[in-house]
Amino acid sequence: MATHRPNRSPAMGCLLAFCTALGLQGCASHYALVPPRLDLQSHGAVALVTFSAPGNERLATYATERFAEVALANQPGIELVELDAADLGLTGPASEADGQAIAEAVSGKHEVGAVFVGELVVSGVKPRGGLAGIGSAQVGADVDATLAVRLVSVRSGATLWRARSAATAGVGQASTTGGFPSVSVRDPDEAYAEAVDQAVVVATRDLRPTRVKQ
Repeated sequence: MATHRPNRSPAMGCLLAFCTALGLQGCASHYALVPPRLDLQSHGAVALVTFSAPGNERLATYATERFAEVALANQPGIELVELDAADLGLTGPASEADGQAIAEAVSGKHEVGAVFVGELVVSGVKPRGGLAGIGSAQVGADVDATLAVRLVSVRSGATLWRARSAATAGVGQASTTGGFPSVSVRDPDEAYAEAVDQAVVVATRDLRPTRVKQ
């Protein structure tokens, strides 16, 4: 018995060839490493003043250390001079001072081309929640962290770069579904650390190289 096979139209053949070409192109694609948008090496040595955070000095120190770790890990070869805000002799927080005052305070003591200053703001524990449906409800609490950083030229006092980021982390959650309660609670210190970590990651995006698909 003869076997009958369906005829393949020229259009169908072209379509299959096109799809195959796209598939091969996708397999051959690769990712290229793009340098950071902010090149710290061009400034020579760079200073980093401990971030200000009224009433939250411990978290301010933690955020500053995490910022320094990201900068040093992603821009090898840079010299980072870590300064305490009190060393500058400013009348207020470095994050609130104008660029010229910061430049004068740093240039007289350290051989650096630019200086990072920043401010961390963290919220108290904020409740959230409401009805999630018939017979169910969810309540919980969050903490927020906002980080604002700028890079100031020691030569001119001009602002060379700015970044602002915000992050939220959960402290605990309680829910009721069908009359059965469920509660989860975490240490608030862990939640604050998580929120600060996330804020630092976002704020340092321009300091890190990225991969772009080609």
